[in-house]
Formats: sequence, structure tokens, C-alpha cells
Amino acid sequence: MSEEHSEMDDKGQQILHRKSEDSFQPFTLVKYFSFSALGVFLIVTLFLSWIISNHARDVMLKQSEDYSLLLAENLNQQVFRRFVLPAVVRYGRIALRNPDQFDYLDRIVTSLVQGLAIDSVTIYDSSENVISYSTVPELVGARDKGGVEYEKALKGMTNSRFIYKGSILSLLSADETVSCQLKTFIPFRQVKQSGESGEVIMGVIEIVKDLSKDYTAILELQSRIILVSSVVMTVLFLVLRTIVSRAGKILERRTKERLKLEEQLNKTERLAHLGTMVATVSHEIKSPLGIVRSTAEILTKRIKKVAPGNENLSQIIIDETTRLNTIVTEFLDFARPQEPILKEQDINLVLNRAIEFIRSMAEKQNIEIQTEFQYEALVRRVDEDMLYRAFLNILINGIQAMPDGGTLRIRTEVLSNSRAWIALSDSGTGLDPDKIRQIFQPFYTDKSKGTGLGLAIVKNSIEAHQGEILVNSKEGEGTTFSIILP
Repeated sequence: MSEEHSEMDDKGQQILHRKSEDSFQPFTLVKYFSFSALGVFLIVTLFLSWIISNHARDVMLKQSEDYSLLLAENLNQQVFRRFVLPAVVRYGRIALRNPDQFDYLDRIVTSLVQGLAIDSVTIYDSSENVISYSTVPELVGARDKGGVEYEKALKGMTNSRFIYKGSILSLLSADETVSCQLKTFIPFRQVKQSGESGEVIMGVIEIVKDLSKDYTAILELQSRIILVSSVVMTVLFLVLRTIVSRAGKILERRTKERLKLEEQLNKTERLAHLGTMVATVSHEIKSPLGIVRSTAEILTKRIKKVAPGNENLSQIIIDETTRLNTIVTEFLDFARPQEPILKEQDINLVLNRAIEFIRSMAEKQNIEIQTEFQYEALVRRVDEDMLYRAFLNILINGIQAMPDGGTLRIRTEVLSNSRAWIALSDSGTGLDPDKIRQIFQPFYTDKSKGTGLGLAIVKNSIEAHQGEILVNSKEGEGTTFSIILP
């Protein structure tokens, strides 16, 4: 019966485990969806931040380009009016190789760009790709420096080119520098008297403007936007993770509680059906047993008179009916558990009462009984008879575990939360882990005699007092039952 009961419990545990997995699956999907959505949101946020910062950079560069074009147009007008016309009148033609003409042009250009954060102004010849004038002396006379932009300007197309160096990562590195230059190329045209540009292209003007500070500011803005977005999303992730983690723990706890309640309910239902059957059968057996025992006691008295020396035969009947009556009583106690009648009792006195009952039994087996009571009186509201039977059952089990003698130790203490702690220890054979797991199951026993209900009844009695019973055992070292009562 105990093997069948254990097999049913294993199947029940597997079913409850599958139910637990089914209960957690929807929440797991919600958790994964939440984290996935947060990850997508983070990526989208960073992408939008990058777009916004790039747009801000493009706006800044466009404004700088428009400003450079406006400056170049003004430079075209001023150079033509203040240099080209006077030089043609005075010298008959433009010849920048003439130091006087070069210095005169240089003074005009320098005065026009002074204080405008312009790196350089360069004028290319229209007939060949050679630099005729530049505010950077080393560039004067250099050939083939114009490139595609120079060719476009000769065809009348104004154009610009940005030269970047560095990125957001450059802000984190002390070795890399951030720089940005805007090169604007415009055709150097004749200017009509009305102020409009003519059709004749006399050369190409290149204006180089340093935008490093503005570019650095844009990179810093990009980094700040990305950093703030990352921090915000990290905080949101941690908050969501905390919420999901707590929700998972709450759900797990509630699921375990629900499964535990279902398990207890199923167990209670099974035991209720079994208890009804046991109670009915035990009740029907108990009355005939009483009659058989009474009859055997009467026969014992008569045999002593009629056939002295044969009364042991009837005594066997009395002993066996007594044993059967004990078994039936255990069945009835298990099948119809009583509600405890709580009264203030000294637990130490209840223990002493149980100890005195088993003392002669312990002496026969050379078992030493040791008591260690923390207080002279340990008063709690308990049912004295139920607690007495529970103590007695554990003590008898301890004696049976020490057939060759040993020590039976009984201790009481008061825990920090004012709960009463009672420890009943023996130095017997001990229990293996498999037996410990099944020791409180009904009908489980490793003895040749007995119903296997004793410790199950003990557990029911302790739990009826809102207490708990624990067992700690090692093979060859003994067993300790710990009872904790409120």
C-alpha cells in the first residue's frame, strides 16, 4: 500500500509541475514581449536622436555655406571694383606677379575678411589651374589644387565642399582631433556698372572657412542626446526589470501556494474517502474485539480454577485483542482527527508524563534518558492529551530505533519569536533521505509490525495546534524530531 501511495504522489507531483509550467508560460511571454518592446524602443530612440542631431548639423553647415557664398559674392564685387578696375587703369593689365599689384590685392582681401573666421582666400587663374593669389603665401604658384570644384566654378557653377575629421568617438580620445572646413568655390566674374555680375569669368575664388568649433559643438550635442537617451532607457529598463521581477516572484509564490492548496485539497479528499472507509470498518471491528477480550478474561479466571497452568492460552487471546484494539484505535484517530481543546498547560509536565510512561521500557533496553528544559515551566495553550500522545509516539519510536541501548535526549527552549521548541533525539540507527521524505505519509512504515499511522497522527496533532514538526536524521547517528509550537 505504501508503494502505491508513493507512486500516486509522484504522479501528482508531475501533474502539479506541468500545471506550474503552464501557469508561468503566459507570464513568460509577457516578460519577453516587454523586454523586446523596450529594446525596440531603445533602438528607435537612438535612431531618432541620431537623425535629430544630424539634422541640426546639416542646418548649421547649410547656414555656414550660405554665409560663405554671400561673403564670396561680396568679395567678388569688392575685388573687381577696388582692385581690378584701378589696376587696369593704372597698369594697363592685371599682373599679380607684380609685387605692387599683389600687395594691393592682399590689403584689399585682408581688410574684407578680417574678423570673419576665414582661414584663407585663394584666387585661381581662369586659363590654367594655378593659384595666382592666396592669403597663404606658400600656396601662391601651386598648380592643380582646384580639383573638380575648380572645374565647376569655371563653368559658372558655384559649389562648396565640407572636409570632416573626427567623430563622436573622437571626443572620448585625447589623441584624435576634430576639425571641419568649408571650401566654397565661385566664379570670379566681371561686374557691370549696375552691380550685376557679367558673363565673363576672370578666374575662381576659393574661400576656406574653419568650422571646427561648430562641428565640435554638433558632435557634443549628438553625444549628449545619445547619452541622455541611453540613460533614460537604461532607467526604464531597470524599472521594468524590477517590476517584472517582483511580479514574477509574486506570481510564482501565488502559483506555488495555489498548487500547494490544490495538492492539500486532493490529499484531503483522498484521505477523507479513505478515512470514511477506515472509520466504518474500525467501528465494526471494535465492538466484536471488546466482546472477545471480555470473554477471554472470563475464560482466564475459569481456567485457573478448572485447569491451573493453562491460563496462558487465554492470555494470548487477551494480548492479541489488545494489540488489535490499539491498531483499530489508531485507524479511528487518523480517520476522525479531533479538534484540540486548548488550555494553558505546562509542556514540561506533559513531557515528564510521557517520559515516566516509557521509563521502564527504556531501562529494559539500557537506554539513558536525558532532559534539558530551559525553563522550569513552559506554559502554552495546548490540548494536553493530543500533545501527550504525540510525544509518547515519538519517544516509543526512538526506543524502538535503539535495540542495543543508547541515549534518549529531550530538550525544550523558547525561540526569539517566543515560540516553544521541543527536540526529541535518539542515538539510534537513523534514517536515509528517502525515508525522511516519506516518514509522515500515512501507512508508511519500515517495521514488520505497525500500521504506519503513528507519525502521520503526530503531524496532524501538531498542525492542529498551528505548529510544525521537522525531522533531522543521519544513518548511524540517530534522529531528532523538532516540534515548534506557537
